[in-house]
Amino acid sequence: MLQRVVRSTVIDAPIERVWAVLRDFNSHDQWHDAVEASRIERHESSDQVGCVRSFSLADGNRIREQLLTLDDREHKSTYCIVEATVPLQRYVATVTLKPVTDGNRTFWHWESTFATPPGREAELRQMVAGGVYEAGFECLRRHLREGGDLRAPGSAPMPTALPQPARCVALRRYGGPEELQAENCEVPAPRAGEVRIRQRAIGVNFFDVYLRRGWMPQLLPVSSDAPGVLGMEAAGSVLDVGPGVSHLRPGDRVAYLGPLPGAYCSVRNVPADWVLRLPAAVEDDDAAALLLKGLTADLLLHDLGRVGAGTRLLVHAAAGGVGQLVCAWARRLGARVLGTVSSDEKAQVARAHGCEHVIVTRDYRFADAVMQACGGADVIVDGLGDAARTENFAALARRGHWISLGQASGALQPIDPNELVAKSLSFSRPVVFDYIDTRAQLEQRAARLWAALADGTLPAPVIERHALDAAADAHARLESRRSTGPLILVA
Repeated sequence: MLQRVVRSTVIDAPIERVWAVLRDFNSHDQWHDAVEASRIERHESSDQVGCVRSFSLADGNRIREQLLTLDDREHKSTYCIVEATVPLQRYVATVTLKPVTDGNRTFWHWESTFATPPGREAELRQMVAGGVYEAGFECLRRHLREGGDLRAPGSAPMPTALPQPARCVALRRYGGPEELQAENCEVPAPRAGEVRIRQRAIGVNFFDVYLRRGWMPQLLPVSSDAPGVLGMEAAGSVLDVGPGVSHLRPGDRVAYLGPLPGAYCSVRNVPADWVLRLPAAVEDDDAAALLLKGLTADLLLHDLGRVGAGTRLLVHAAAGGVGQLVCAWARRLGARVLGTVSSDEKAQVARAHGCEHVIVTRDYRFADAVMQACGGADVIVDGLGDAARTENFAALARRGHWISLGQASGALQPIDPNELVAKSLSFSRPVVFDYIDTRAQLEQRAARLWAALADGTLPAPVIERHALDAAADAHARLESRRSTGPLILVA
């Protein structure tokens, strides 16, 4: 499977100055610390399409790359690896620049796709992302600063315009997916305590469906004159920061989640306290697909479920975005993991993510199978809602805990305390934002999530991507119950 690495930043120099360096296919040994020496073969010009550069790296590796396209009007070039001692196979990369504001700053987008030997995917993605791209951003900043083109450190930030017209997905009345309409929008400069983010990947969650249907009008009021915008999480790069923001800067690659919707857009202002810098090894798409779901899984397992060796855990919708994470993480913690799914195809997905005993059901009947398999569940993670209510009570072991996470089948009716007394049961209905209400908590849980992804506790997600303008299609797909794993919108 092809790997994909995407990185972007903002350089405090005019686009002409940045492009003058990057369009020279033989300049990288002058500004990138990883490159020791470089030459163009056959004495060809370094801006001639088809030319090949041969260079050595500081670590001793050697690479030959060919310039495939060079577009001075679009400030864009494409190149590929022809031969290398580094095992990057079928490597193709693109560099694109966009002017910011009045031409005094430059938005730089760098991306590549490549194959790797089995088992080395994460290692080589991190090498390209951190050792090549992110290191390259810093090296070019230094190179330009030494040439006097960058503003002095600590000087006031320039006002920033958007690199292209912003797009958002508006909801003017509650209803089905067809009510989601993409349109242009304006995003002002960030206010005090805010950052403005150029979003590249936006998470799609079933919670967004609840908002679209109008189940929580107090959280997302909508009208024809004042449309609402869905979405609780996204990943991208900081365009600029408002007064009082010190821990983030333009060009930082970031992800965020917040308690107020509004993420279905290409550019957004958000409170800086919501925002996390992303590790080099975590791709934008993975961050947008995993952050909210992963932090939810973290609190379910470590805080509410207290899942450990021998815990009997029942996970509804085990092949869904949260379900996959909970199953895989719980299995690593030593739990006995059971799950419900709606099809044989989803059963295979659930098993692949650590679910030992899978129950295929479309009519919300599962209690007998749970009792036969393990004698009752110590913890149930339930996103189904009211249709699973009776079976949940029957499937719980004594002193069992039912965690109500969602209501895909309909709103859960009030729980009578007498229903809990029969087996000394407990019930909770958590909101993830109450578990990350300080920056320290947010950073701690995110660090635990990224570590679980890095060490293989959580497998890399198989992401279903939809264009931002096709948000309605993404919602229809999510509600169809045909999707497995996370969905994102690509802006």
